[in-house]
Amino acid sequence: MIKAADLPDTLSVFPLPGALLLPRSRLPLHIFEPRYLAMLDDALKTSERLIGMVQPNEVPGRDANGLHTIGCVGRITQFSETGDNRYLITLTGVSRFRIQQEVEGFTPYRRCQVNWDGFAHDLGPTEQDAGFQRPAFMDLLKRYFEHLDLSTDWDTLKDADDELLINSLSMLLEFSAEDKQALLEAPSLSTRRETLVTLLEFALRGGAGEDFMQ
Repeated sequence: MIKAADLPDTLSVFPLPGALLLPRSRLPLHIFEPRYLAMLDDALKTSERLIGMVQPNEVPGRDANGLHTIGCVGRITQFSETGDNRYLITLTGVSRFRIQQEVEGFTPYRRCQVNWDGFAHDLGPTEQDAGFQRPAFMDLLKRYFEHLDLSTDWDTLKDADDELLINSLSMLLEFSAEDKQALLEAPSLSTRRETLVTLLEFALRGGAGEDFMQ
């Protein structure tokens, strides 16, 4: 288990729109671009095997480096190499971070100076949501899936604990990049659940495809 002392001041970052990684959650990735193959090779040489996931910021003028300020670092917990020099990997979320500035260097991938202030609880145990009304939430989710003609394994969802359910849906459902960022930046599991409920209700009112964050 990674401790706060193991978290570096500088991270290799992988900008990927719409890809959300949350603490204690898993994100599968297919790596094939040469610069990210180099990033992966370098990460595998370290004991922590960390890669920072961050979304590009497409709002003009908001951030000069074109990245959102907050991302989430993941540890490479599974990887396999294909015959044509591609990797299939799984990142397990460790902690969110805040970008301070981009670091100039000779690597083909981007690196940023980061800090971890305000995210100490990301390294703790599974988060609880005391106000979670599961029956009402599952009813809303079922209506959302029917509205978009989606299918899922309802037994698995029913048995998942609160954090796994809320975080998995936040990562997997098709929301805009800005909506994904709002889910990432939620300060607690309960506020992430509230944001998720708002997005689901918005889609059911006919707002699917529009930005939640204005």
